This record gives sequence, structure tokens and C-alpha cells, in this order.
Amino acid sequence: MNNEYDYSGLYNNSANHADATQNVTEPLGQQPPVFTPQPPHKKGGTAKRVVAFAVAAVICFGAGVGGGYLGSMLNAQNVISEATSAAKNQTTSVVVPTVATDADALTVPEISAKVKPSVVVVTTESVQTNQYFGSYVTSGAGSGVIISDDGYIITNAHVINGASSVTVTLNSGDAHSAQIVGYDNENDIAVLKIDATGLAPATIGDSSKLVVGEFSVAVGNPLGRLGGTVTDGIISALDREVTVEEQTMTLLQTSASISPGSSGGGLFNARGELVGITNAKPSSSGAEGLNFAIPINTAYEVAQDIINNKGTSGTVMGISVVNVSDAQTAAQYGVSSPGLYIQAVTAGSGAETAGLQVGDMFVAVDGQAVATSEELKSILKEHEPGDVVEVQLVREKKIVTAKVTLQEAFETVAR
Repeated sequence: MNNEYDYSGLYNNSANHADATQNVTEPLGQQPPVFTPQPPHKKGGTAKRVVAFAVAAVICFGAGVGGGYLGSMLNAQNVISEATSAAKNQTTSVVVPTVATDADALTVPEISAKVKPSVVVVTTESVQTNQYFGSYVTSGAGSGVIISDDGYIITNAHVINGASSVTVTLNSGDAHSAQIVGYDNENDIAVLKIDATGLAPATIGDSSKLVVGEFSVAVGNPLGRLGGTVTDGIISALDREVTVEEQTMTLLQTSASISPGSSGGGLFNARGELVGITNAKPSSSGAEGLNFAIPINTAYEVAQDIINNKGTSGTVMGISVVNVSDAQTAAQYGVSSPGLYIQAVTAGSGAETAGLQVGDMFVAVDGQAVATSEELKSILKEHEPGDVVEVQLVREKKIVTAKVTLQEAFETVAR
């Protein structure tokens, strides 16, 4: 099993600048009438006097019209001059959102050099079992971000769920065995610890100050084998309500590319500050540039609670599950009936102690029928850490009963 999810059904650095130019078209003055003189008709003296009188009238009229036209043109020039003067004195105020100033902002190569030592590759192994192949080991891959110089690393809970072993590879290429300190499935945050010092932790930013359109850079491990990949884009939206593994989360949306394997990586601003933990990308939405990250204000708070082992965000058995509702999914997981199946069991968890196994199908918990993960979560929310629940499962066509001691969602995992 690959622990990296490609979230389906959820819904780059280039900044575009446009200079706005105001064009003012001045109205043309009315053109003076054009008269075409007619040749005189030679007749007697009376006719000459009539013609002379007519010519005098035309001259006077033309002078009047010409004077009026000239006056109107001079007046128009005065109006234009006044308008031009007023335009020069007019001040236009433009409100610009507060983002990194030119003095603060770094180039993409500078951001990359600053943040890449803080982003790690996370690889996992887990034991899978089904009726056709028996037990076998599967591997998964994701990313993580160093948050302390003594080895604490933040990643996504879905990256490490069900893992029997976790390895962290630093940007330098050094590999370390990692301990799962704890995890919070509701917020999709986990904390790992490696035995190392002198590491380069990320500079923690403030996601509450982000604005739409702000520059962003994502660093992760696309496809599980391209660690240290840098992509750029903008913050496309804030406070997006997105459903991830049937958990509704409030996430940042970015156009910086996030691919499978990059989950748990870092989203950074123009100052190279960590503002999000990448965790979701739709694969079949039909739209490009839809990528999501957990705001760092949320992720870091949860991580600190996990490290300090205080508070709780839920109760868990220590398993990951999969809903099988169609023949294609059933064939994929090697099962014959629709239902809720255990996909992985976390080492050291209450589920492992109680003997739950990969491939078990839920029938009931505490006497309540369970056929979906939502039904299971609803029951678990009624309990506290330390409670014991009775679980009925189908295993090899037989009903199996087990008693599972529940844990905090981010309880320290024994090794």
C-alpha cells in the first residue's frame, strides 16, 4: 500500500502585471460651413446692385460664422488647458494588500537555497494481508518539514498511518530511522523524531497574514522519488472548506504544483517563511492549479500539542480503513463483499494489542452496526481515551470479537 493519497473529487512563479493607461478622447469642434460661390449672372444695373448686396450679406455672415468658430476654438483650447492642469494636480489612491516588500522578498533561487535544507523525504513500510497474497510489505512516500534543530519533523498523518517503519532522508542525503511521536487524524498532522542535532529548521511564518495573490513556493517529493522539487505559484484562496479522507478541513489553496509524494512538504512565502503544510491535490476535478495546504498556524499548534502531549483532538483505535462499495474497489483490495475494511494497523496501538488484522471487515462496535468510516468515527467520538470498546469483525468468513483500548489521536506511539 502506498500511504500517499491522491485525493479525488475535491473540487505557477509568474506574476502578471498590467499597467492601466487612461485614454482621454477630446471632442472635435464643429467644422465651419463651407460655401461654394456661384458665378455672377450678368444682367442690368439693378441686378448688379442685388448681387452686390448679396455678396455683402454673405461676407458679413461668413465673418460672423468665422468669428464664432474661432471663438469657440479658443474657448475649447482654454477648457482643454484647464482640464489638463486639473488632471496633473489630481492624485489617485490605490490600496495595495500588505505582503512582502521588495526589500523583504527573495528570488526563487534564494528561497530555494534557504528552505530546501528544512524539507525532508519520508518513506514508510507497512505490512498488508489479503486472502490471495497473504502478508506482504508495501512502501509509501511523502515529505516532511524540520521544525527543530534536534530532530522534530512535521508531516501529514495520512503519510504515516499504518506504517510499521519510517525513514527520513535529509536534503544532504543522510537517512535516519524515525519514531512516530504522535498524530492527529482530524487535522492530518503527524510529528516524527530522528536522532540528530544541528539541523536546519524552517522559519515559521504567520498564515493569518496571507492575502490572495501573494507569491508562494512549494517544496516536496513528487511521485515519491523526486525529493527537493521546487514549484511556484500564488495563494489562490484562503479558508477553503475541503473534504480530505472524509474529514472536512479549512485549507489554503495555491497554484504551486503539489503532486502525490509531496504531501507533508512545505508551502513558503516570498520571505522563505513556512506558511503551510501541503496535503491535498485533486486528480479528477478537470481543473488545473488546484492544490491545498494546511495553514501553518493550525499545523504548528497541533504539532506542539503532540510534542508536549497535552490536550486531545479525538480518540482512535490505531488503524486506517477503506470503504469498499463497488466491485472495482473490492477487486483492488482482494475482498468479495462491500463493507468497511482495515487497511493498516499502527504498530504499538490498541488495535494491534487487541489482535486486529489488515483485511478484517467491521460488523459492529459496541453493538452498533458499522459499514462506513463515518459510522465508526461517530461511535469513537462518544468515547474517551482509555475506554475499551468491543469490536465484531469478519475474518476468513468467521465472526471475530475483540476488545480494543482507545487512544488519544496523537498519543505517543510505543516502539
